[in-house]
Amino acid sequence: MYNIKLTDYVPEPKPVTSKYVVAAHYYAAWKKGSAGLHNAFDDLHEYPERTPLMGYYDEENPEVADWEIKWAIEHGINCFIHCWYRRRENMGKPVTVDSLRCAHALHDAFFHSKYQQLMNFAIMYEAQERWGGTDEKDLVENLLPFWMENYFKRENYLVIDNKPVLFVYDTQDQIANAFATPADQKRAFDAAREYCKKCGFDGLYIGIAYIDSESKNIDKAIADYKARGYDFNFAYCWFLNGTECDTDEKVIKKQYEIQKKRVDFDPSFFNTTASCFWDPEPRLTSMKGVIDYGPNKWYLSPEGYRGVLRDCKKLAESMPKDSIGRKLIMIDNWNEWDEGHFVAPSHKYGFKFLQAIREELTERDNLPDYRTPQEIGLSDFNKSWGEPDLSEICKKKFGLK
Repeated sequence: MYNIKLTDYVPEPKPVTSKYVVAAHYYAAWKKGSAGLHNAFDDLHEYPERTPLMGYYDEENPEVADWEIKWAIEHGINCFIHCWYRRRENMGKPVTVDSLRCAHALHDAFFHSKYQQLMNFAIMYEAQERWGGTDEKDLVENLLPFWMENYFKRENYLVIDNKPVLFVYDTQDQIANAFATPADQKRAFDAAREYCKKCGFDGLYIGIAYIDSESKNIDKAIADYKARGYDFNFAYCWFLNGTECDTDEKVIKKQYEIQKKRVDFDPSFFNTTASCFWDPEPRLTSMKGVIDYGPNKWYLSPEGYRGVLRDCKKLAESMPKDSIGRKLIMIDNWNEWDEGHFVAPSHKYGFKFLQAIREELTERDNLPDYRTPQEIGLSDFNKSWGEPDLSEICKKKFGLK
């Protein structure tokens, strides 16, 4: 039955109902040559179990976006949080699509997809040393006009309490260091909120990634984030000790302890993240000298992931009704194929992680469609990656001649 064309396009999605905003982080680096720092799918040839269920794909293709939208919303993920990269040389200048890194998944694929209105989206501003930070003038004069016209004003941008939600990843203090004091940064953020009000919103929610999994300095960190004008903190993923977290039970317990500590410290300033696993082995070589990943890795089975999701839901329900954390549960991660944390359908796990999300965070009032593109003759979206030579890969991996 494979490669028999049964329909002309991606079948219409059947969304499932959830009372939560279930938002998955989305790393758009799967267009040939777009990542820059690593080799994307070319790093996965020796890891066939990580192959996406749709196979390697040209991420700039709107049909790919429609398959992802379909699979996500049929299982409860109703928002993608796109990593948003600005090239360093663009700092202090008007922003254009050409000045961005990995903008294709939004601007070429998602914004031209047939089913885009069924899925919300948001951006996470990546401010690292290799990418551009900002200051008050640049934020208001360059970043915000671009974000407003290209993202915030779209009907399906993530808006809560009539406020667009902006996620910020500033773990290297690229933004913080641009301001003399936390009060200066807060003033800039308040100016951004006023800008949004002038555009018809009631303000702007700004969240900050807080990656200290042990939360040893939680009092100082949260006080600083609040002083800088952030509304909440979140995690991109949980960095656990793989030696200590070597069973489902230990992983579930550790993720709960980390998050419970933050909720107990300030329930109105935190939202939960459910991490599936972490194994960046394919990047240890391709990104050596760029990011020090180290050998640490940990795994959680799809069944164990249900326990993490239940805990996230329980913690969310314990938060104040008017807090972000009561409404938003975050998923780590949709498609970090080579960094090693993904819930999108794969050859190793199929739809199992997505099924866990659907069964734990939704009303289960739909019937997901598990036909793959190959099964209905719609898999012609790999024009650039080619097919890896599996015979040579197997020989190398298993020492065969």
